[in-house]
Amino acid sequence: MGPGKQTSIDPRAVVHPGAELDHGVSIGPFAVIGPNVRIGTGTSVASHGIVEGRTTMGKNNRVFQFASVGSDPQDLKYSGEDSELIIGDGNTFRECCTVHRGTADGSNETRMGSGILLMAYSHVAHDCVVHDGAILANGATLAGHVTIEDGAIIGGLAAVHQFCRVGTLAMLAGGSMATKDVPPYTIVQGDRAALKGLNLVALQRKGFSSETITALKSTYRIVFRSGLAFEEAAVKVRLNVESCPEVEYLLNFLVSSERGFVR
Repeated sequence: MGPGKQTSIDPRAVVHPGAELDHGVSIGPFAVIGPNVRIGTGTSVASHGIVEGRTTMGKNNRVFQFASVGSDPQDLKYSGEDSELIIGDGNTFRECCTVHRGTADGSNETRMGSGILLMAYSHVAHDCVVHDGAILANGATLAGHVTIEDGAIIGGLAAVHQFCRVGTLAMLAGGSMATKDVPPYTIVQGDRAALKGLNLVALQRKGFSSETITALKSTYRIVFRSGLAFEEAAVKVRLNVESCPEVEYLLNFLVSSERGFVR
């Protein structure tokens, strides 16, 4: 325990002596902290919250009541191997959400960045990677090996199939099911999810220039609305659309897709 603000542990909590709690950590009544857990300064775990397994959590996270962080993966192949959950700073784990560690068949770790919001009953499965600023709304579910990029939003009761990626600032509308990669900057909806357009609200809120938004609109029309094969569409974009990092990122995301992407 480091210097500074005193760590507060309710006497009714169960904190294993092997756990490492930095200064300023708050543990509420009936919370359970396991032996291989490391929790950074300013993080709070509310009553009945559970943090277990080989879990490293950064600073200023908030774990609400009945959230379960770092438990065994729901994978029938998992046989107790040592795996890990790595969490950054300033994340919020709302009531009854669940986050599982990795598996030997995957990367052996589940990883979360910073500034992420997991709403009530949302689920992050084994070997997922959730990047900074992502939001999982109530009941949203990620299967194993899913990647959620910066600022993406998974709507309430929506789900993402295993090994899929959801691109930067994309939005999966409530109740949708994504079985393929969701392109960056787009909105998808439905079962199975289909493209509905660019996520213009997110682009504007993030301060994208009008030139960048115009370039993304042109790219969207050519790639997804022209009827061209993707390889032809990509060539046409590079010939007709003013180059910018966001357009290149979108094209590279689609090129690297292994499951195929939502259309």
